[in-house]
Amino acid sequence: MSTITETSLTVRRLTVRTGAEISGADLRRLRDEDVVAIRQALLGHRVVFFRDQEIGPAEQIAFASRLGPLTRGHPTLPMTEEDPEVFDLDSYAGAAANHWHTDVTFVEHPPAFSVLRAVVLPEVGGDTLWANTVAAYRDLPADLRQLADKLRAVHSNGHDYGRLDVAALKGSLPPERLEHIKAFVSEVFETEHPVVRTHPETGESALLLGGFAYRLVGHSTTESVDLIRILQTYVTRPENIVRWQWREGDVAVWDNRSTQHYAIYDYGRERRRMQRVTTAGVAAIGVDGLPSAALQGDASRYYAAD
Repeated sequence: MSTITETSLTVRRLTVRTGAEISGADLRRLRDEDVVAIRQALLGHRVVFFRDQEIGPAEQIAFASRLGPLTRGHPTLPMTEEDPEVFDLDSYAGAAANHWHTDVTFVEHPPAFSVLRAVVLPEVGGDTLWANTVAAYRDLPADLRQLADKLRAVHSNGHDYGRLDVAALKGSLPPERLEHIKAFVSEVFETEHPVVRTHPETGESALLLGGFAYRLVGHSTTESVDLIRILQTYVTRPENIVRWQWREGDVAVWDNRSTQHYAIYDYGRERRRMQRVTTAGVAAIGVDGLPSAALQGDASRYYAAD
């Protein structure tokens, strides 16, 4: 256990590579030095967790805004007029993020940080996994690392949620899930990202893949699927993963530039409702210095919350 310099906050590592729990924090009443310390912990541990926080959407927005300018809740899914910065993930409304992904990589500027608050939890289940994409890159054999450095991948919301024809799913999915899928792909975005991005704050190399990445530039569909699968297995190795068992009052904050996550859908028809606020990010820069490039869709309204 180690105490963060110049604050009363305490950081306890949850695994060697990924995740830490921060105690001694009231997210409603943080000093500037506390926010600096939390950011340092995020950069070092990739995801941090806070127990027993008595906050609502307003306090969540205020805390997240201290980490950077905020985005709107989501590029395609509806938001409330009261809190356009909040993305409501309610299983009763069909929301389920049970696939490995980095948030909103189908736009040119994916979020930098994500702040997730537990609102309603099932009696059992509903844990979330996070994986360290910097460690995954470091684990690659030298020849795979050299290959990954040169690759660029196209990410799309239309592919991941639209690859199964929505009409064909009728009868096999609840109506609310079908409506969620339709809303998710109501506007299709495509962005070309480097497969290896340089972290803008630490300079570390990290794999940028996940469920929204569906093809590699210059490669056939078969080659793309096989190469993405091989690289993705390094991200989701058990050594890179931390698992968080939620309790009411919990808040998780992660560095979206160095992680993927997976919300486990193992709670049947019980309700799981979470709310997320994200800070604005920048285009990913590859090891060759080339940035991400938008191919389809205008996400400019998403990047800055009104």
